Amino acid sequence: MTAYLEARDVTKRFGTMHALKGVSLDVARGGSLVLLGPNGAGKSTFLGILAGRIRPTGGTVSFEGALLRRSVEARRQTGYLSHSPFLYRGLTARENLMLYADLYSVQRSGARVDDLLRLMDLWERRHDRVGGFSRGMEQRLAIARSLLHDPGLLLLDEPFSGLDYRSNSVLMEILIDLRGRDRTMIISTHNLEVASSLGNDVAIIDRGVIRYRGAVVEDLRDLYMGLVGGGQR
Repeated sequence: MTAYLEARDVTKRFGTMHALKGVSLDVARGGSLVLLGPNGAGKSTFLGILAGRIRPTGGTVSFEGALLRRSVEARRQTGYLSHSPFLYRGLTARENLMLYADLYSVQRSGARVDDLLRLMDLWERRHDRVGGFSRGMEQRLAIARSLLHDPGLLLLDEPFSGLDYRSNSVLMEILIDLRGRDRTMIISTHNLEVASSLGNDVAIIDRGVIRYRGAVVEDLRDLYMGLVGGGQR
């Protein structure tokens, strides 16, 4: 059976720095993979490559059997959250989503935008400018943006970074709900609790190399700390 998303021997160099060193993994349709690793491990670079935003130095990425760089369908089916939320702070939450809905050519865009604002617990703030939003609210709005075109593949780069306790809890509930909707998700994080709550599988990456790929195990913390050389950093 062809993997939904497959990376083979992916490498990436930035000058003399090797960010990725022959990374290979695959994800089945409807799977939820947490890419776990310390800061600087190569998680963001790898997600950027999977999203088609960064060109690898070597190796291949395939989407439903077709090379990612040649697949128009891959771009249509991918929702990507990077470190930058790509929101216009002078526009309201609803105006931001309507703008991107037009760019994505979303059908019945008004209804779709309103549904996402409710899903992300932003309905009461829909007419407020994003410049006054908290970090957690911006993050939830950015995820709504990535979901506008109803992608089958959702790539989230450190979605919990910088969130307070309430925002973290709200976002966790939202992602657990999304995971139950037959959506393929890859989430990068250095947070072990995220892996335990959201991942069917986990891949531990450190210094550009996959150290472990498999099920989320009960002793994940011990496994992680042993593989990355002394724990989270």
